[in-house]
Amino acid sequence: MTITPLMEKYILHWGEMGTRWGVNRTVSQIHALLYLSPEPMHAEQIATLLAVARSNVSTSLKELQSWELIQVSNVLGDRRDHFRVKGDTWEMLLTIIEGRKRREIDPILTMLRQCELEMEADRDTPESVKAQIRQMSTFVSTLTGWYEQISALPKSTLVTLMNMGAKVAKFIPSKKVSKKKAS
Repeated sequence: MTITPLMEKYILHWGEMGTRWGVNRTVSQIHALLYLSPEPMHAEQIATLLAVARSNVSTSLKELQSWELIQVSNVLGDRRDHFRVKGDTWEMLLTIIEGRKRREIDPILTMLRQCELEMEADRDTPESVKAQIRQMSTFVSTLTGWYEQISALPKSTLVTLMNMGAKVAKFIPSKKVSKKKAS
């Protein structure tokens, strides 16, 4: 495989975006390369094409596997592991979101619930602070519940929902404010 200037631009930008999302640049670049590759690749190919150390590639591949973004493929007659991106772009997006939820949002929700339990016996913390914590807990719980419902939808429904954009608000009943109440 040869990396064209267009492919290089994509790979480098994906690596840059990865750093903004808190992901190692090489991990992101390897993911981008595997996404563009029509065939599974082994670690030596990846190291050569991206001009990075083989040990860096190995560590990065393990991280991508822990995120469930790539999978190992075997090639007949080759003992080395070959890697390819797992799923299509939708599956990739949902996998990333699920991983972020599991690693970032779930611990926050656990901590907030623990704080709410501790509030019952806590006489030192002002009620206004407790209210703020309850509000954040409700928000994160609502967000998590919404995500769990949305992520269970079929891909075709998700695409339709996204294409609807703000039009989906038409289906939400609104409360009409009477002129008497508004005065």
